[in-house]
Amino acid sequence: MKSVFYDRFGPAADVLQLKTFDTPAPAAGEVTVRLAFSGVNPSDIKSRAGSPTGPTKPLFPEVIPHSDGAGVIETVGEGVDPKRIGTRVWIWNGQWQRAFGTASTHITLPAEQAVPLPDAVSFETGAILGIPGLTAAQAVFGNGKVEGQTLLISGGGGTVGYLAVQLAVWGGAKVIATCSARDVQRVKAAGAQTVLDYRSETLVADILAANDGAPVDRILEVEFGANVAMNAEVIAPNGFIAAYGSQNDMTPTMPFRPLLFKAVTIDIILIYLLPLPQRETCIDLLHRALADHALTCPVAQVFPLEDCVAAHDAVLTGGRAGAVLIDCS
Repeated sequence: MKSVFYDRFGPAADVLQLKTFDTPAPAAGEVTVRLAFSGVNPSDIKSRAGSPTGPTKPLFPEVIPHSDGAGVIETVGEGVDPKRIGTRVWIWNGQWQRAFGTASTHITLPAEQAVPLPDAVSFETGAILGIPGLTAAQAVFGNGKVEGQTLLISGGGGTVGYLAVQLAVWGGAKVIATCSARDVQRVKAAGAQTVLDYRSETLVADILAANDGAPVDRILEVEFGANVAMNAEVIAPNGFIAAYGSQNDMTPTMPFRPLLFKAVTIDIILIYLLPLPQRETCIDLLHRALADHALTCPVAQVFPLEDCVAAHDAVLTGGRAGAVLIDCS
């Protein structure tokens, strides 16, 4: 199999290399998938770059990056129904705690991590459902139905936020979203009733005014540390904050008293660790939303496997109106 790999941390141009590996044969309970596309996520960039406070070298001698992808099952291991051969699938946790991910022509992994891809759904969309799709579904529906609720979605222009806006509207919620000025019209088109510039100096008042003066029921937060004080002001009593990112402040100071006296639940989401029953619920929600034509997964750029460095740089640069994919064919 032709793959991109790295054996040390560093900038993409310095450490990403192309190599032909032997395709691992599927063990019992596993499948081998011929990949059509690999999804590139910010977490893939961080894992490849390394951290000053983390490990000094990768956990494996050679790492094929990326956890998301879509393709066709070519081979199955013992205990897997042979009828799965030739079926279209999408991948979750392709490189989580494993050496070989989806930046490759093939991947071999446990059969449950290769989810049947509905016939009407493209491979490109399938390659976005792993981290962005499941994170959005869990953040929106993690504590139940949202029909009749008001949701504040921070970062509605990002891939997760954009999917979450659509899922929340599909679920019957009123959506208030924040984003940068360049994304306002796009997020409105996704279904948000009100879209606000996250830089607004009157953001708290703007949010409350958009909800007729009432606090919001649920917040989806991409920058928890930077926004938790604002969250505490606009969340309703017994409200729920689903936080899936805090890149700009990884050691946040929380306004505990206002959160306490509203009995706020804070759910910190790391989709890699989502228990299988909850994951299966999210998968079902994504598939139903897609079947209802309520969810679109925009793609900003597609790069050939050989240009994986450029794909990583595109994710690192930011400012995208959709996901970045690798064409693995």
